[in-house]
Amino acid sequence: MAAHLSYGRVNLNVLREAVRRELREFLDKCAGSKAIVWDEYLTGPFGLIAQYSLLKEHEVEKMFTLKGSRLPAADVKNIIFVVRPRLELMDIIAENVLSEDRRGPARDFHILFVPRRSLLCEQRLKDLGVLGSFIHREEYSLDLIPFDGDLLSMESEGAFKECYLESDQTSLYHAAKGLMTLQALYGTIPQIFGKGECARVRNGRRVPPDPMFCFQQVANMMIRMKREFTGSQNSIFPVFDNLLLLDRNVDLLTPLATQLTYEGLIDEIYGIQNSYVKLPPEKFAPKKQGDGGKDLPTEAKKLQLNSAEELYAEIRDKNFNAVGSVLSKKAKVISAAFEERHNAKTVGEIKQFVSQLPHMQAARGSLANHTSIAELIKDVTTSEDFFDKLTVEQEFMSGIDTDKVNSYIEDCIAQKHPLIKVLRLVCLQSVCNSGLKQKVLDYYKREILQTYGYEHILTLYNLEKAGLLKPQTGGRNTYPTVRKTLRLWMDDVNEQNPTDISYVYSGYAPLSVRLAQLLSRPGWRSIEEVLRILPGPHFEERQPLPTGLQKKRQPGENRVTLIFFLGGVTFAEIAALRFLSQLEDGGTEYVIATTKLINGASWIESLMEKPF
Repeated sequence: MAAHLSYGRVNLNVLREAVRRELREFLDKCAGSKAIVWDEYLTGPFGLIAQYSLLKEHEVEKMFTLKGSRLPAADVKNIIFVVRPRLELMDIIAENVLSEDRRGPARDFHILFVPRRSLLCEQRLKDLGVLGSFIHREEYSLDLIPFDGDLLSMESEGAFKECYLESDQTSLYHAAKGLMTLQALYGTIPQIFGKGECARVRNGRRVPPDPMFCFQQVANMMIRMKREFTGSQNSIFPVFDNLLLLDRNVDLLTPLATQLTYEGLIDEIYGIQNSYVKLPPEKFAPKKQGDGGKDLPTEAKKLQLNSAEELYAEIRDKNFNAVGSVLSKKAKVISAAFEERHNAKTVGEIKQFVSQLPHMQAARGSLANHTSIAELIKDVTTSEDFFDKLTVEQEFMSGIDTDKVNSYIEDCIAQKHPLIKVLRLVCLQSVCNSGLKQKVLDYYKREILQTYGYEHILTLYNLEKAGLLKPQTGGRNTYPTVRKTLRLWMDDVNEQNPTDISYVYSGYAPLSVRLAQLLSRPGWRSIEEVLRILPGPHFEERQPLPTGLQKKRQPGENRVTLIFFLGGVTFAEIAALRFLSQLEDGGTEYVIATTKLINGASWIESLMEKPF
């Protein structure tokens, strides 16, 4: 059991145990000693549900990363390939299998597709002459992975691009399957709300798909899947009251802005991958007197970040400007606790102190780590360039000078700052102006292509197709109306003791989270005009519950809403939703699900075309 997955209203250990059980059952089908060959991208997500100890219990003796040519030597009976259904990976697998056949003795090969089996991949293996070598060819439905007690992710790196640029609905199907799995474990969700450009089903016939069709599509898929399983009535008492399906396309602004929470800044600067971050080792080297800084570690410091760590759970969602005072107070508390040893006189008192020592030492280690991380972040946030960039972002979000060429962006291009940084700022300006004037847009495009290379013309096309970088049509900027009605910009933000979600961006309230907040109270009818301005229709579906499963809420009991972001969610948005969950009179607790945990840089990068 992972304790950090069961602290909230919804025990996500139930989901974790279900996917672990499915994995154990597959491993047991392959009797005898085993070696697993991993698609490298899957090692991180799998690490969140199955540590090596579990695999070892089921006779996994060796693990390798999938690479070309022959596999490393392993004296095992079974070789299991765990891979995503990608054609290019099938070529590597075929090379591995053929080289093993030549090496001898005979092995039993198996392949586990994650999250779905693919006929195209199996046909490629057949064409390469190795399909018959596999005894088991199965799929492993790892759709939603529990990251924390209130957070689930599919970790589908290309979901936004597939949906909006390639008209590929695969990620929508996986999202619907993941939601069906949740309903099988936690009961039918009575109400589904959604917002976004969505395909509708009319008279049992689907409207022709469009790249922008999303969450109504997911809702339709869920309802259709439920219909297919009418024979098995779900008799589990519902844990969730509502499901809110939010299309990333409805709020393109939020991921582009720089996150200002502690966790958000760690992700912005160093990148958090599957709950782990790699940090420069110098700050974590033990300080020894007289060594003059010799023999500093060269390998990156790798830390796991989740609510299992008490201090991290306390500071992760705070604005970074509020973190220093918490660390300072914590240092005084820990120091005082260690001083208590001098007051321990009797055997009983000494025994009690010794029993507390492991926890105190862990707390001291945790404090040292987060003090070092805070110092690393402060080195960045106190730099002149960070301040200049943040100033420009906040001017755009508050509606200042969004309709003309920005001198800071010009300077960044002239000095050839990282392209992702430039694209992120230009896209932010475009979104905050409902598109750029044609003259301004053409100027930015010309400067970017002349400075960074004409091979990036496809990237600019992708950004335009996704709605991030586009000409203003109709000559009207609708962002000021949305900003004022939804109170997206707050001038007087209390970063230390926040009273509003805008603290996560030091002024800007994430549009997506504001929509969730208003749905909870007073309801979307109060913002009908703004909902018509934002992309796509909003909808509501009801799923009937069997008699006896209707929920009767106790006085003072909060609703539980599952909010699903297609196209990705940022740590700042997660922090804002947690803030709403903790409000005494909030009335709603949120569990967050997404296709991918993103930040502005990783999101823009996923839309970039690699130069030839």
